[in-house]
Amino acid sequence: MKVTIIGAGRAGRAFALALSRVGHEVTVRHHDQLEDVTGDLVLLTVPDDALADVAAALVPDATRVLVHAAGSRTLEVLAPHPRVASLHPLAALSSPELGAQRLVGATYCVAGDELALALVRSLEGRAITLDDAHRTLYHATATVAANHLVALMGQVERLARGAGLELEDFLALAGQALSDVASVGATAALTGPASRGDVETIDAHLAAMPEAERPAYVALAHAAFELAERRRSVTIA
Repeated sequence: MKVTIIGAGRAGRAFALALSRVGHEVTVRHHDQLEDVTGDLVLLTVPDDALADVAAALVPDATRVLVHAAGSRTLEVLAPHPRVASLHPLAALSSPELGAQRLVGATYCVAGDELALALVRSLEGRAITLDDAHRTLYHATATVAANHLVALMGQVERLARGAGLELEDFLALAGQALSDVASVGATAALTGPASRGDVETIDAHLAAMPEAERPAYVALAHAAFELAERRRSVTIA
């Protein structure tokens, strides 16, 4: 189909590469190039907060489907267009090329017009649906799974350098932990001082690290203690 992408950032360019490679005719426009927009499907990959303004600036047209790729927004943001949809990929689009590879075969949260589902299928994607009432929580979950994980690894990098080491020295360990979560679930995969109840060790950790790093460590240590308690409760039951 003919697809026009509005938004030339990493997500827009990743979609452009992926859709072109599976046979669609793709045009990419910047968010301020909204005159004479054509296509069977118009995909908005602009920032979430700009969606309503961009949609309002486009002339409604029943011959095309207006689609957004925002995980946190419902279809209401695309009013008053007659044919609307959304497709949000559960994929990290950290660069156009890497993002394009990940979009093929990705899981997409889809709503609205069936043409969006056809686009997902052309990418060999898996489609999931959910109620609008759960959309914000869904997007928060995706944010924790990807963005917060990256932020956490940023802390690992800083702490490692404080000890005279590098992030690379800890990547295998992080990969093993994620692999265990995938195999047995988060509760069973938990290891470390919180899982053993080693409070003195955790206190020593806090004393050894810069003050600015402590709040994140404390928050996640509490979460680890709760996970460990849940495991003990299941074992007792």
